[in-house]
Order: sequence, then C-alpha cells, then structure tokens
Amino acid sequence: MTQPEDQCVLAVDVGGTTIKGAVVGEDGRRRHTLTVPSCADDDPVKAVRSLCLQLRDDALGLGAAPAAIGVVTPGLVDETNGVVRYAANLRFRDVPLRTLVGDDLGLPVAVGHDARAAGVAEAVAGAARGLDNFLLLPLGTGIAAAVVVHGEPVPGATGSAGEVGHMPVHPGGEPCSCGQRGCLEVYASAGGLARRYARLGGTPDSDSRAIADAVATDPVAATVWNDATQALGIALATLTLTLDPARIVLGGGLADAGALFFDPVRDALRAALAWRTPPPVLRSAFGPQAAQIGAAILARRLAGLSVPDGWGAPAVGDHDQDEGGVASRP
Repeated sequence: MTQPEDQCVLAVDVGGTTIKGAVVGEDGRRRHTLTVPSCADDDPVKAVRSLCLQLRDDALGLGAAPAAIGVVTPGLVDETNGVVRYAANLRFRDVPLRTLVGDDLGLPVAVGHDARAAGVAEAVAGAARGLDNFLLLPLGTGIAAAVVVHGEPVPGATGSAGEVGHMPVHPGGEPCSCGQRGCLEVYASAGGLARRYARLGGTPDSDSRAIADAVATDPVAATVWNDATQALGIALATLTLTLDPARIVLGGGLADAGALFFDPVRDALRAALAWRTPPPVLRSAFGPQAAQIGAAILARRLAGLSVPDGWGAPAVGDHDQDEGGVASRP
C-alpha cells in the first residue's frame, strides 16, 4: 500500500510537570508541538488523553496523516501490554494507556518508558550513536536510566529496570516520595535540587538553572549543588561497576549547566573508581526532546515505517558540545 507523502507520527512525553506532544514528519522534524500541565483538572490521565486528541486534530489540520502514536511515561511501564503499572509523580497505577488512547484516536499506540525511549533516540541519532552498550540518565522531575545492552534497552523482569532514582545514596537520609530515605533523586534530580534548596533556606520556586547561576555567590546553592554532583558521581560509579558501559549520557535541566555540572560529576565518578578508568560522560544530544523523539521512533516502528540511522537528529547547533562533550553554558 502506498503511503501518503505527508504521513506523520504523533509523539507524547508525559512528565511529572508537563505533557509534551509533537507531530513528527517523515524526515524526523517536529512540525508542530503542544505542551500542557500534567495535573490540569487534577486528573493526569484525562490530561494525557486530551492532549493526544488535540495533537491528532492538529496533525490533520496540517494536512498530515498520523500513522501511529507513541506515548512514553516514567514509572513501571508494561510495554508489552501498554499499561503503566505505577508512576509516583503522576499518581498512575495500572493505567491501560494503549487501550485508552487507541480507543480515543483510532490509531496504533506504542507505550514506552520515557528514559528507555530517550535511550533509543540517543542510540539512533544522538550521543550514543553506534554504541551497543551505554547508559542514559535524564535528570528531570525524577531520575531513571536507559540501560542499553547489545543494542537493546533492558526492561527487566518486571519492567522496572533503570529506576536508579530510588537507589539509596544516603542511607537514612532525606525522605523521598517513594517512601524510602536517601534516594538519588532526592539529591540529584532537578526537582529534588529545587526542593532541597528551598527547604534549606534558598529562594522558593528556584529551578535548577537559577540555582546553578547562584552557586558562586550563594552558600546554600553551593551546598545543594555539591550534594547533587557527589551523589550522582557515586551512583554512576556503582552503575559502571555493575554494567561496564562504553559511555554514560546525561540529560535534563542539570546537564544544561555544562562544566559547572559535568566537571564535579566526572571527578566524583573518577574518585569512586580507584582501579579502573571511568567511561566518558557526555551530554545528551537531544536534551529535553530525547524522550519525545524516542516516542516518535517507537510509533514509526509500530506502524512499520523505516527508522534509518540518524533519523530525527538535532539540527546542527541545537546542542553544541565542547571538547569534553558538554554544552557550553550561555
């Protein structure tokens, strides 16, 4: 069957703060984007379904025919059955996203884990292109990892592989939303950093960029920043010793701070690996769009459309890197 020239896929990245949707064309470029709060009307499932419907209508309005939709979320995701078993930041429990969105849109639906989808994007056209074994950690509202082994993201026995945000880095430390104490994402996620900064006396509602800008002059900002980079470096050492990745890719808002972030993380990783050379630690090529492009790739594969090497690669200059693989901070 001949496919229309203007065929597209829909890609939706459900985060703890916002839901980001895009209409992605045959060339991997986003033709249209849409962003809404995750908890609009205090019902994140309704918000996801509403955005998906709007995105389909927007695509049709552009004259593009959606072939499929990819929806990725954090948490414990049963990709085979299209069910989000549990996502603490979204209050999702046993949500049958594939059925709900498929019934709404009348399209094939690929449901995936956001970090694993981001890993797919980085492997196809990003900072891990050409590698069969690597780690990707997007540092957002929470922290998860894409563990890629022999070229495939590892879901684990229960679909919960890569939930490294709940790795204890400070036993008995500060409480986490999961019910444990001392979890990595309490200290090193963008959301956790902001919460700790406010709780320790910093300016309320400051995001990770504002905290990074204040590190040189604000002792509270310096403390939480140091705690974050040290905790992450120790966690990366544990992951390196367990998985021996060829490369570690970091994304999310903290990675935008460039050398201010990457230098102490690399130092902490190196210090924790006394007897071996640490793997290179690079910035994500896609930045905050990684999971969304991964969702588009999942949708194309589900629809039987090709995904050539390099598909969806960022335009030159979108994420410039310095010699150490880190974007320079403007």
